[in-house]
Amino acid sequence: MHVEYSGTGDPARSLALLWRTRDRASRGGDLGVDRIVRAAIEVADADGLAALSMRRVAERLGVGTMSLYTHVPGKGELLDLMLDTVHGETPRPADVPGGWRGRLERIARDTWALYLRHPWLLQVATTRPPLGPQVTARYDYELRAVEGIGLTDLEMDAVVTLVDSYVHGAVRGAVEAARAARDTGLTDEQWWRAHAPYLEKVMDPARFPIAARVGAAAGEEYQAATDPTRAFDFGLARVLDGIAALIAHRSADVTPPTTPR
Repeated sequence: MHVEYSGTGDPARSLALLWRTRDRASRGGDLGVDRIVRAAIEVADADGLAALSMRRVAERLGVGTMSLYTHVPGKGELLDLMLDTVHGETPRPADVPGGWRGRLERIARDTWALYLRHPWLLQVATTRPPLGPQVTARYDYELRAVEGIGLTDLEMDAVVTLVDSYVHGAVRGAVEAARAARDTGLTDEQWWRAHAPYLEKVMDPARFPIAARVGAAAGEEYQAATDPTRAFDFGLARVLDGIAALIAHRSADVTPPTTPR
């Protein structure tokens, strides 16, 4: 799989562009940073990150490639701008029912939807994230979901990282399923119906008793080999259960002992 790395651009130029302290965008319909970034996102959405280049973005905008460099110095800075921009798409409602658990679940589901809209996000290694305003605002919003519930600052950071990492891993199956349906012209259900009769003939339940039993139950229920959405729901609930156990443990740690009578 093609992989790009965020944070590879010149730090001064990247931060100036991300925070628009040196935005050379023109008014009206003229070429500017925002138009370039939006066009780059459209290229990546349509054809994947491997197709992204300054030349492809220029072609989409109908301008010469060199004109882009007046606004964005290179692909590294452009990728950081793309990441920061799409992270601004996630909603940040002030009132979410269900306390911290409801807030984290909403964040996870909004992140899941973001990856489905922009599958190329899975092709970007963000261990050195773009330190832009949208990424920062999103991080602040996620932390506010677990503020004041008894966790230390480091635990708060670890909790939001855990949820984001879980979604990142879980959504890959859904993205791959969508891509497989698009590229092969078959839905998962159609693929399963074509293969299931032959599998029944070659699968020996005596040799693989547990796999045969569980696989048959899952196949009957999902009408596919897997159900990425259901797997995501199940896993997210277990992640939140684990966080609940941590919060309960922290609460027990600070509960003052009762005074013996």
